[in-house]
Amino acid sequence: MTSKPVHGTWEPEPAARWEDAFLSGNGRHGALVFGDPDADRVIVTHHSLVRPNGDEHRRPPRLAAELPALQDRLLAGETAAAESFTDGRPLQWVRPFHPAFQLRLNRPPGDTHAAYRRSVDFTTGETTATCSTWTSRVFVSRADDVIVQHVTAPHLTVDLSLDPRLPGAPAGLGVGHGAVLTPEGALLSLRARYPGSDLAYTGVTLVAVTGGTTKLVPPGVLVEGATEVLLLTRVRRHTGELDVVTEGRALRDLPEGASYEGLLDRHLALHRTAYDRVTLDLAAEPTERALPGSALLARPGGTALLERLFAAGRYHLLSASGMLPPRLTGLWTGDWNTAWSGAFTTNANLNLQTASAAAAALPEVTEAHAALVHGQLPDWRDNARAIFGTRGVVAPSHTDGECGHTYHFSREYPLHLWTAGADWLLKPLVDHDETRGDRDPRTTAALAEAALFYEDFLTRTDDDGHAVVVPSYSPENRPANAGWGTVDAAMDLSAARHALLTAADRHPEHADRWRALADRLPPHRTNADGALSEWAWPGLADNYDHRHLSHLYGVWPLDEINPYDTPALAEAAHRALALRGAENDSAHGHLHHALIAARLRDAERVAHALGQVLDGDFFHASLMSAHYPHRDVYNADAAHALPAVLIEMLVQSTPDRLVLLPALPENCREGRLTGVRTRFGAELDLGWTADGTATAVLRPGRTHRIELRTPSGAEPLDLAAGEDRVISVKAR
Repeated sequence: MTSKPVHGTWEPEPAARWEDAFLSGNGRHGALVFGDPDADRVIVTHHSLVRPNGDEHRRPPRLAAELPALQDRLLAGETAAAESFTDGRPLQWVRPFHPAFQLRLNRPPGDTHAAYRRSVDFTTGETTATCSTWTSRVFVSRADDVIVQHVTAPHLTVDLSLDPRLPGAPAGLGVGHGAVLTPEGALLSLRARYPGSDLAYTGVTLVAVTGGTTKLVPPGVLVEGATEVLLLTRVRRHTGELDVVTEGRALRDLPEGASYEGLLDRHLALHRTAYDRVTLDLAAEPTERALPGSALLARPGGTALLERLFAAGRYHLLSASGMLPPRLTGLWTGDWNTAWSGAFTTNANLNLQTASAAAAALPEVTEAHAALVHGQLPDWRDNARAIFGTRGVVAPSHTDGECGHTYHFSREYPLHLWTAGADWLLKPLVDHDETRGDRDPRTTAALAEAALFYEDFLTRTDDDGHAVVVPSYSPENRPANAGWGTVDAAMDLSAARHALLTAADRHPEHADRWRALADRLPPHRTNADGALSEWAWPGLADNYDHRHLSHLYGVWPLDEINPYDTPALAEAAHRALALRGAENDSAHGHLHHALIAARLRDAERVAHALGQVLDGDFFHASLMSAHYPHRDVYNADAAHALPAVLIEMLVQSTPDRLVLLPALPENCREGRLTGVRTRFGAELDLGWTADGTATAVLRPGRTHRIELRTPSGAEPLDLAAGEDRVISVKAR
């Protein structure tokens, strides 16, 4: 391998669509940068910006009193009984995520299109556009929570304004502009009040000008004859009015406030440190590595594209994670009409997007995920009490990040029946604790609440004395011969078992009781096709053509079903995976398929699922992805989940096992993955060559005996804290 992977991407033309704009973010503020030298735009976003939509009734339905009757009917064989388990409300969406405004920088027409190039550097978070003597650089600071733009050119003339006119902006948005001259240049503000609400948001941009003159040209300012312009932008969501003068003073008083390089250095101490922890080198051709992203996307069979999408995925995932984890659109949108409210769909998409966080050494992502979970626990308790009449917690399938109440559901999507959500959302936090070797007391407490829910909920039994999950829901599917709400969905069984056993491990005072309840749950069922059934309840027929793979939760991300400890169940799960259709070609479905296939050591199926995404035109020039083929519906699922797939096909770990090269595709004949974290507390570097040999270097942080699994078989491996271990194995 003679050259190195490219940690960035570039294009030879400005972005014509917001979907192609390069992205920067710090987990709070986001920026979509077009890089147009004549009419540049930076669309500003913020995780907190969700629009009130007449949703004062954001409460879970009070159905607990009706639950026993529903359980009786479902257990008696009334397969459509759950369709009337509702308080009659229509489908209500959570508050939709939206952009704030666009920062416009218009220049007089001229010879500005010579030697144009725009790029984004994943290691720094900087987007850069250059054309002739004009340069614009933008990043979003993790250190100072500010969007920073620096524009330079000889005799720079530019018209600056904050523009709220973006696609889908409501007609009744109450907009007010402000612009005042200051000693360094100017202070611009834009206040937008939501129709019929006291809620508003205000953007403030401090303009620092070097040379030339600045004058007011409402709604912004005109800078003439300058050599450089530094723009510092923040947006706040608030009630009442925001003190713009105070906000401007805060921008003026930033450390190194007059220096782009000084602000960048402070940011890099956080961003670059996180990004550089893990790298993937697939020995791609140097000529392909040098291509712009759009040209590389046209060559989906090459490893250079996998390298760049791995790097881009980690970059975008890190950049979208901070005060909250990534939304369906990450942290970015240029349109007020975001699909599915641009929210957090927790029954699949969120965990798929953050799937690489532990292994890819991005605790920043897990901490953002934890912020969402722990911030909403009071609402989860309300869900459990209102819908099921229990103690403990029940998570919603859909949230805007503000409210964790379950109120988004309908007959076709009875998301209020989904009880697996708390375990599903706590699983990444458990993985994080295992990786770092310490238990977060907040996670330990939340696991106890999940167990308390099951203790109160699992009161009904089948004829064999098994505790049954009733009602039960497998997102977002239904049996071929029954209604949406049923009994003993495989995901619900796996979640209940895992929640009870994990909580028991952390709470010895309750361990016997919770383990005994877990033991009373029914086993998974293998159907007549030899496949693990999506519903363990006898008589419920599988519906194979669906984008979700909820029933294989026990394979990924849980360790309940695997080829080593439960080979018969793993074979049934593999058969279920083989029978699963793609339904509407959702990107998350393909990559979920790949993650499960990797756990089942099926390299061919991993490669096929990846190929469906890479060949399906899912990626924009920004290397952000779409939900459907042909770049239909801006969505971060594929972009953020793809790094997890590439890691899982190379390295898998549990607290007691390391699996090397379980599903190596034929086109990845040599490569190197460095910095991966394992759930038994070791850092790992892995290299493999085209001649079939591989070498792993383990740097353990704690002393432990694990089982090592390679293509050659299994053996015990003793690790001592602080002592590196070098392992040579066969790659195939």
